[in-house]
Parts: sequence; C-alpha cells; structure tokens
Amino acid sequence: MKRTKLLLFCCCIISVVSAQETFPVNGVHDYREGYVAFTHATIVKDSKTTLKEATLIIKEGKIIAVGSNLSVPKDAAAIDCKGKYIYPSFIDLISDYGITTSQQLQQRRGFSAQFVSNTKGAYGWNQAIRPETDAYKIYAVNEDKAKDLRGIGFGVVLSHLQDGIARGTGTLITLSDEKENFNMLKEKAAAFYSFSRGSSTQDYPTSLMGAIALLRQTYLDAAWYKNLTPEDREKSTSEGTNLSLQAWNDNQSLPQIFDAGDKWNVLRATKIANEFGVQYIIKGGGNEYQRMAEMKAAKANFILPLNFPKAVDVEDPNATGLVALSVMKHWEMAPLEPGMFDKAGLNFALTASGTAPGEFLENLRTAIDDGLSEAKALDALTKTPATLIGAYDKTGSIDAGKLANFIITSGPVFDEKTIFLQNWISGKQFILTDKGWNDYRGNYKLTIKQNNTNRQYEVAVEGRPDKLSATIKPAGDTAKTDLKLSISNNTVNVRWSAKADSSKSNFLTGIINKDVWNGSGYDAYGNTVAWSMVASSPYIEKPDTARPKKKKEFIDTSVLYPFVGYGFKDMPKQEDVLIKNATVWTNEADGILQNTDVWIKGGKIAAVGKNLSAAGARQIDATGMYLSPGIIDEHSHIAATGGINECSQSVTAEVRVGDVIDPEDIQIYRQLSDGVTSSHILHGSCNTIGGQTQLIKLRWGRDAEDMKFADWDGFIKFALGENVKRSSSPTNSRFPNTRMGVEQVLTDAFTHAEDYEKQSAGKRKDLELDALAEILHSKRFITCHSYVQSEINMLMHVADSFHFKVNTFTHILEGYKVADKMKARGVYASTFSDWWAYKAEVQDAIPYNAALMTDVGLTVAVNSDDAEQARHLNQEAAKTIKYGGLTPEQAFKTCTLNPAIMLHIADRVGSIKAGKDADLVLWNDNPLSVYATAQKTYVDGIEYYDRQRDSTLRIYIASERNRLIQKMLAAKKDGAKTQPAVRTFDQINECEEDRVHSLVGGF
Repeated sequence: MKRTKLLLFCCCIISVVSAQETFPVNGVHDYREGYVAFTHATIVKDSKTTLKEATLIIKEGKIIAVGSNLSVPKDAAAIDCKGKYIYPSFIDLISDYGITTSQQLQQRRGFSAQFVSNTKGAYGWNQAIRPETDAYKIYAVNEDKAKDLRGIGFGVVLSHLQDGIARGTGTLITLSDEKENFNMLKEKAAAFYSFSRGSSTQDYPTSLMGAIALLRQTYLDAAWYKNLTPEDREKSTSEGTNLSLQAWNDNQSLPQIFDAGDKWNVLRATKIANEFGVQYIIKGGGNEYQRMAEMKAAKANFILPLNFPKAVDVEDPNATGLVALSVMKHWEMAPLEPGMFDKAGLNFALTASGTAPGEFLENLRTAIDDGLSEAKALDALTKTPATLIGAYDKTGSIDAGKLANFIITSGPVFDEKTIFLQNWISGKQFILTDKGWNDYRGNYKLTIKQNNTNRQYEVAVEGRPDKLSATIKPAGDTAKTDLKLSISNNTVNVRWSAKADSSKSNFLTGIINKDVWNGSGYDAYGNTVAWSMVASSPYIEKPDTARPKKKKEFIDTSVLYPFVGYGFKDMPKQEDVLIKNATVWTNEADGILQNTDVWIKGGKIAAVGKNLSAAGARQIDATGMYLSPGIIDEHSHIAATGGINECSQSVTAEVRVGDVIDPEDIQIYRQLSDGVTSSHILHGSCNTIGGQTQLIKLRWGRDAEDMKFADWDGFIKFALGENVKRSSSPTNSRFPNTRMGVEQVLTDAFTHAEDYEKQSAGKRKDLELDALAEILHSKRFITCHSYVQSEINMLMHVADSFHFKVNTFTHILEGYKVADKMKARGVYASTFSDWWAYKAEVQDAIPYNAALMTDVGLTVAVNSDDAEQARHLNQEAAKTIKYGGLTPEQAFKTCTLNPAIMLHIADRVGSIKAGKDADLVLWNDNPLSVYATAQKTYVDGIEYYDRQRDSTLRIYIASERNRLIQKMLAAKKDGAKTQPAVRTFDQINECEEDRVHSLVGGF
C-alpha cells in the first residue's frame, strides 16, 4: 500500500463534532472523523454474503455503507483494496485479556482449616462463589496481548476473571489501544461459572461433587434471598445483606457461560441448568466429539476450543508403552470435533483460549481440512459469538451501523497462503504487516546507467508477497545470482554480489510506482549509478515441489464407547438368549440346579428349567459351565471422579456421588471381567456424615445417567473412628478430634434437622438438612464405616434417640461382638473377609467375623472397598467356608443376594428367578473356585463382557497403538510439534484418601 494513501488517511477532513468530552486535553483538540472508503475489495459481509469489486465506507468508528456500486464521498480518504478481501474481525467469548487482579494464590498447609471466606465485606460465606466480581472494574488495556490477538484476526473479546465456581461478569471490549473508556462495548456482557474452586483458600469444596453441591445450593440460596422482605433481612437470625447473592440474582438476566472443559462436565453442567431452568452457553474441552449423541441431547450452545493436543514423542518405546491408547487416539481425532459439531447441526462459537497465537490459525485450518465448513468457521468466529451475547447489533458482520471492525487479507481468510494485512477496530487502523499489500512478484528488466553506459539485467521476483525472493542475471546470460530485496511501503532497497567477487556488493535504493521501479545507488566498485526496472511479464505460480501436498488421510470418525481400547464401536443391544445345560446357582430355594436352562428375554429372566425352548433366541451351550447371579459390591469407590471424599466439613450430606460418576473408569470393565454387575459407590470415610451414595449397574459404554440403578432407595455414607477424627494428623483443626466428639456431631446434625423441619413454609431450602430429614423419615438409608464396638453401639443409640434405623454397618470388624444388638434392630453387616491388624482400631478383627454374624442371624455381605479386591469378591466370599464353616451357597450369597437385600434391590437382582433382571455371569468353573473365570457377563440381558471378544480386543489395541505410533513418528519427521510421552494414570479412589493414582498405560 502506498505511503501517499496512508498520508491521505492521516489527513482526513477535520470537522467539529457535537460530542462532548470530560477528559482535559493537553494540546490541540483532534476531531478526526476517520472517514475512509475501501474500494475494489472482495467484501465478505457474513458467511452467506460476498460482494465482488465492492466498497466499504466508514466514519467515526462505524460502518456507514457497504455495497458494489457506491461512490466515494468527496471528503473520504480512498484506499484501493484491489485483490484484497475484507472480513468481519473475529470475536472470542473466552478470554482474560486485560484482566488484572491483586489476588495472590496462597498455599494450603496440611489440615489447617478455613471454614468461611476471608473476603472482607458483606459477601457470601464461600470464597469460590464470587458473582460480585465485575471484569469491567479490573480491566486495563494490555497492548502486547492485544497485538497478538489482533494479529490472528480478533477485534472483540469477552473478558472475565477466570477464577472460581461463580466467576462474576465478563466485559465485552475491543482490542484497540485506545483508553479503556472507548474500548468497552458492554460493561456486563455475560455471567461465568465453572466447577473449579480456583484460587480460593477456603477448605470447602475439596472435590468435584462438593463444587456441584455448592453451585446447586447457591441457586437455592439466591432464590430464597430474592424473596426475603426487608424486614426478614433485618432479623438477627436471617442473612442480613449478602452482596454475593444480590449480584448472583442480578446476573441471571445476562447470558450464562459455563466453562465445563470436558465432555462429562458438559453433561453435569447441563443437568444443573435443567434443574434450575437456566440455559448455559457451554465451553467444551475438545473431547465432546466422543459423546455426540449426548451433546445433541443437551440442546446447548457451545464454545469449542482449538487447542488440539500435540503428537506424543514416541521415539522412546519404554516411555511410549505407558501412554494410553485413548491419549493417542484423541490426538488423531480432536481436530475432527468442530466438523462433527457442524455436521450434527449444533450451534457453536470458536475460541482461541488455550492456544498460542501462532497455533490458532494453523489449528483452525486443520479443523477445516478435517470437515469444518468454511462458512460455519466464519460464523463461529463472528455472527455466532456476537448473537450469543446479544451484541450482533454492534459487531459480527459488515453492515451499516455496526462497528468498523474488520480485517483486510490478501486472499480467502482461511487459505494457508493468505496474509492478514490489517485489522481495523472501531475505525482505527492496525497494520499487521506492511509486506504483502502489493504483489511485486514477476519478471523485470533492470537498466543501470553509469555516465553514458547502460547495463541490462533480468530480475525474477518470486516467493510469497510477504516474503519475497529474487534472482538477477545479465541480459542474455543464464547464470543467476541471488538478489536481496527490502521493501517498506513503496521504498525499495536492492543488494547483490557478482559470483566472480562475492566480497563486493551492488546497492540500489529507490521508489516503486506501480510497475516501474527507479532510483539511484552504487555499483560494486563504488560508482554512482541511476537505475530503473520495468515489469516485463507477470508472475506464474509454481507448484510447491519442496513440500508436496500430502493426500488427505482418511480418519475413521467412529468413536469407541467408552473412549478406551476396550470400548464398543457399536453398543451391544438386548437380545433373547437361551443358555443351555448349565449348573445354575439360583440363590433361591431351588439351590444349585444341574443341567438347567435359563431363558433371557427383554432384559429379564424369562424362565429357569430343563429342556427349555425359545424361538428366535440365540443359544449358548453351557455344558460343563456355571451360571450365577451377578456379583454385587456393597462398598466400592470405583467410577467416580474429582475426589471421593469431601473432607472439608464434618457434615457434607448435601454432596452426591451420583453427580460425579465416571463411565470411562477402566475398573468398570475389569470388574465386569470378573463377574461384578452392580456396585454401590460410596463417599469416602473422612468425615462423620459424608455424601449421598450411588448404586450403579456396570453398563460399560453408557453415560453416567444410564449407569445409575433406576428406582433405587437413596443411601448416604456415615463414618466412625480414626478417619473421622483424623488420628493421623496432630494438627487437625476440624471438629471432632475424639470419638466423643463424633457422637456430638451426629446429635447436633439430627437436632438441627428436626428443627429445620419445624420451620414454616418459605424457609431456606438446605440440601444438607433435606438429606438428614430424609433419614428421619426412612426415605434415605445409612451405610456406616465402622470398626470398634463402642462406636457401633453409640450410633445405634443415637439412631434410637432420633427414631431412625442404621441400615448397614460396613467393614464392622468387631461386628461379632455386637451382632445380637444389631439383629434386634434389623441392621445389616457388610464386612471384609479377612482384613485385620492394619491399624490400631482393627486389632480385634478376626476372619471368622462374617460367619459368626451369619450364625447369629444377620444378613451379611462381603465387600471390596478396593478396586482390585472387587475383581475376586467371589473368592473373598469363599473364605467364609474356611473361616467359619458357611455352606457354599451361604458363602456365595454374601457377594450376591445379601448385598441386594441390604441395598433394597433383592426383588430385582441377586438371584436367578423368573422376572428378575438378567444380571448374570457364565463361569468356566465353580464360582467359588480360584480357577473360575467369567466367560460372559450380562447386565439387563446385554452382554457387556465376553472373554473371546476381550482376546480380540487385545490384538486390536496392539495393532491400533502401532498404527498411531507410526503416524506420530511420521508427523514428527514432517516437523509437527510434539509433547513428551507422559504416563497415563488411572484415578483410584480409596476410602481414607481423597485421591490416589495408579499407573496404567496401554489400554
């Protein structure tokens, strides 16, 4: 672009405008209107409208006209954009641009407790709930970061403080370098949320389920606070002024944006939204393509990141062996996500969040190569984000009346060779590069004059418009010499050396005027010369032979359910099955039946007997095999994410394990392979009253909601003993510190619940107290971690005092001492088979415990409390034959029918009887034998595990890993950026710990 045009712009007509200003001016007032016409451009107004040879006219930061046959106003500066493209500037809804805060992250120290927020002022109790935070109050121009964002096409961002569960409001701002007052389009443009506590130093919440419970309670508290009268707020027992809840309510009228960051968190956020009648705009994490059916069912608007994972550096086979197949597969498939959302008809915007400035456009083009349409990509960066936050009247397209926010490019915006030349924001020009505006490539004839002598040369200018290369040769010669070109605006410097003497250079400088270049300089001998260069023929694009474009590789867009090597490409379906000639362990009065058939129909056991026939059913010859009910684990911690303990308080009855079910936990598959069909997922044992539990069926490949056991009575986890009083921590500051204190926590909690129930209508709904009240009314049932007889007696006494019953004591290693008292109260016992002496409070544990309690008449189960032990619960149950002399049938019931009884589901599972759910296991040997292995495992009549399929999958996993390793090696060889091979860890939850990680790799 010629400097004369720039000067013309800078000298636009000055007029007196009617606007007033409050800021004093140190100098002469400048009322430039920015009246500019951009002519002869290809103007892409939006994804559906493109104008050729069109004109765009802007004035005072706004677009005043756009069209194909517009006249240039006489007072406007004209910029010739022939060969250029004009697009709306991009918009990013997820940004922290310009957000400053003085808050410092603080280190947590051991068990030192902080129970309430330390924020000064009339704010809410929890530091992670900060809806009163307004980004516009802490926004300041950051020119360095703005320059990076402008360079990749952005003109407007929605910035917010990315910290906390309720993050407050974001402000919609332009990326101009003007004072903040002129950049702010909307002070409060959206409210933001997440499941992350952020920098909060407060104890609660320590887990994902705690974060969800806090979010849910805050919705309820805000609704209650909104309905309080001024008189209610003044009462000493009420809330007083709560600026956090007030801000929360005020923010509900804004667009609601939830930073989920993961496919399962998308569904968790959607569930919260549906519960409280809000509509979230959800920022994903890039793995949502793995559950597209659920994403469609969410009916949400999305914001998708383009921070695709880098290839793993797989040069070291030892390290590579520890990287899960799912990690490798995600690298291959992540760029497909925007295209898959496009084809599914989902509405989404794109964000640069999480990408480096140099990666964004590259990843965007990769997404387009992998199926995202260019029209949808443009919408996702312009119209869609503007529409989602109600700003399409201001920005998002090139239309009269909107902000003059647009980019000027050398070609189609998503083309790999296109140069982003300028970004205009609110009518202000930002030059991204001064190279490439004019395409100087072509063939030229150079004439150098010295005195009366003319020397003729031929010059070829090639390369890219923004990165020129050139060669020179004497006219009529064939020997070329490299020539260095330096062009700035319309001035040029030329330098080259003859091959005969490379130590001496010719140097020319001059002006470019269209196809004619001329000026003066010095030859290699220091003589003054004049020169001129005239275009002789146009540049002809040559094929890029250095990097031939690879043939597009086909990528299978089908995904595994779940997204691990042992997942299903197609989910298994219910079918009618007739299992013939098995030894059937019924757990019913019929006992063990030889050579018996079982007919599965519609997910139920249709019949049990000999010589059954079932037209159309698939037959399985089970001669020499054993068929049993599926194993039920009464005490498990698998299939939950984000921490299995909410340890921050002694009573956390409001948290729900059901909120954090992880359907992709490999332990589900492993336990299916050993005959487990149902697991009772418990909160941990770090506090007296823990969270609400969740019973699941191991429906491998289904989502979290589909895994839940339908129509099941709710349970809750209690705990007693060393874990609760934190015996291992001498610095514990959370009450209680003693077993006496545990009793007081229980008494206080239920007293509080009784008082809560007596309150009048319109009371504040308290999720913690609601759960406790359900216990009082036998609508929720207790399973209690316990060891010592004194504490077992104590809890039964508390239950008697408040007229409720303890449903189950779990672990209960001193149960043999109090079995008579438990029987009198109808309490169940779920114990370990032979654990003892692993800490002080289990010194009196004996392996005969289960048998002794059974002899007294208790219903006794054997549980795992351990992901690995659950894989041989049948063998754990068999130990009761050795330790106590139970019959084989009695022993097997401790891991099947008895846990079903104590979980109130014995009418559906736990035995083989017509009408019950077809949760069955086919074994190759007696199910109590150490040699028994599960051949098939059915849940609801669906075959979720098959030993032969498992063998086939192992071959597939090895083959698929090798394919992806070779692909990653090739990518690295081609120059792709890589990341180190990092071990893949599986989250193993344990009763006493918040979180433990175990090395897995491979699957």
